[in-house]
Amino acid sequence: MAAQLKPVGTDGHASRRGSTRVPFIVPILNPLVRRLMGAGIPFGPNALLTVSGRKTGRPRTTPVAVVELDGRRWVIGTFGEVNWVRNLRAAGAGTITLGRRQERVRGVELTPDEAAAFFREVVGQYVRRLALARWLVRSLLGAGEIIDDPVHAARSRPVFELTRQPT
Repeated sequence: MAAQLKPVGTDGHASRRGSTRVPFIVPILNPLVRRLMGAGIPFGPNALLTVSGRKTGRPRTTPVAVVELDGRRWVIGTFGEVNWVRNLRAAGAGTITLGRRQERVRGVELTPDEAAAFFREVVGQYVRRLALARWLVRSLLGAGEIIDDPVHAARSRPVFELTRQPT
């Protein structure tokens, strides 16, 4: 199934829809991981992302993997157009919680070309070096196209760069 583009939003970025699927285990594990991380227990490169709901305005919190390199940070919508992606796109900002540290961040969505370059130059290079990371991305997350076909992956897997917002 080919990815479809939604009309360009007011921010000038096209929203993406794709054929990604959330693995059955994610909705089961997310509440547990969210509670453990909320209690300050580290969980790999994951942080809690809290964003205002686009419909209710209420805070919504979900674990996300944060990619950090050279002082820059990104989050990937590995499963496509899930709620946190739509909420961050609408709100433009949120809070990242890592342990007991909270930081207000702005989320700027990369264009499909920027996301493809990010997958190729940052994620792909890292994942190719570690067998466990390759297995995780390909098997557990079902996101092997990030490594094999970054251009296609960028059409259905949004990427946001996070920058610190003054409090």
